[in-house]
Amino acid sequence: MPPFDPTYTAILIVGVMGFLLGLFAYLTLAERKVSAWVQDRLGPNRVGPGGLLQPVADGGKFFLKEETFPDHVDKVFYLLAPVVALGTAFLAIAVVPFGSTVAPPAPQATVAAFDQAQAEYRSHFSFAVAPGLDVGILYVFALGSLAVYGVILAGWSANNKYSLLGSLRSSAQIISYEIPLGLSVLGVFLIAGSLNLERVIDWQTRHGWFILFQPLALLLFMVSTYAEAGRLPFDLPEAEQELVGGYHTEYTSMKLAMMLMAEYFHLVTTSFIVAVVFLGGWSLFGLESFITNPVVAAVVKLVVLVGKMTLLVGLALLVRWTIPRFRFDQLMNLAWKVMIPLGLINLVCVMFVMQLGWPLVVLTVTSVLLFFGAGYVSLRLRGSVTNPKRPVKKLPPGLPAGVTYAGR
Repeated sequence: MPPFDPTYTAILIVGVMGFLLGLFAYLTLAERKVSAWVQDRLGPNRVGPGGLLQPVADGGKFFLKEETFPDHVDKVFYLLAPVVALGTAFLAIAVVPFGSTVAPPAPQATVAAFDQAQAEYRSHFSFAVAPGLDVGILYVFALGSLAVYGVILAGWSANNKYSLLGSLRSSAQIISYEIPLGLSVLGVFLIAGSLNLERVIDWQTRHGWFILFQPLALLLFMVSTYAEAGRLPFDLPEAEQELVGGYHTEYTSMKLAMMLMAEYFHLVTTSFIVAVVFLGGWSLFGLESFITNPVVAAVVKLVVLVGKMTLLVGLALLVRWTIPRFRFDQLMNLAWKVMIPLGLINLVCVMFVMQLGWPLVVLTVTSVLLFFGAGYVSLRLRGSVTNPKRPVKKLPPGLPAGVTYAGR
């Protein structure tokens, strides 16, 4: 791990925080613009040219709205919930490489060789707040698991049945989708031989992006991240038309803004992870290697990785306004009966190929066969796995509509 430099680290933290806060503001505008485009509306277009100052107006509204504290809430946990939700989202970005990085050196035969390799590694600047962490992805998953406590505390402390139901839904959903989330990337780390995100990028620069060898894992991972972030079609914790706003019903002003910020920060973090793990990180098909100037190369790599993240966030915005919300039983059946079995089978295939030393293209074929095989089974079962059939009792002739029939 490179030495800790408080000056560089402070500058990096301030830069990342400023970028994330600005990105959050304009992601809300992008969300509204995308929804307007999908629904054939105009969207925000009054504040500033083309509505570009709408996020400034929205931010001012949150700052100026009255801070209310309902009498029936548990005030300690009521105030703690937004802090937990936003804090875990901020901390998770610490190990995510968002620009040019150098892989930590491998173990060496002698102490002198190891010290020399470490000195070479420390001479490079890494675009990560905490570079060189060997359990980087586990750190991100752990903080993602802790984020559910913010939702649960918000629902429980509100002393409101609607909020409590929303938080209980969230706990069941997040715990369920954490399993396929972890299973989907285990094969990637088996192939790369490390949990270090910088080493994963380095492996892809030498052998190819993991999307080529693990397309099914990418699909499972992206679907799981949408469920973890509570994005449509997985926003059952909120479900406005059912739960009057869900777990944050009792929140107003900046407390509500912190809850919403946590969702967007989680989306940005997971998009960075997808870009790093499956899309080669800062690599762009090896074109960056032709740039000889180190400063220009670092800027290009930063732009490439941020561009990949932006495209993935845009895809998430489009998915939200394209696919309708699942029922809760469909959501849970999808996790336990479809995604977890597919993740396990994919992991076994990776272990089998690695043990026998077969070429990785076998995993590409396996992923495609598993995907279409799951689709074929679903067609044969007529969707009864994620959408179980319910017995329908026909009314006898002559009964008017709306009359309850208790007969068999």
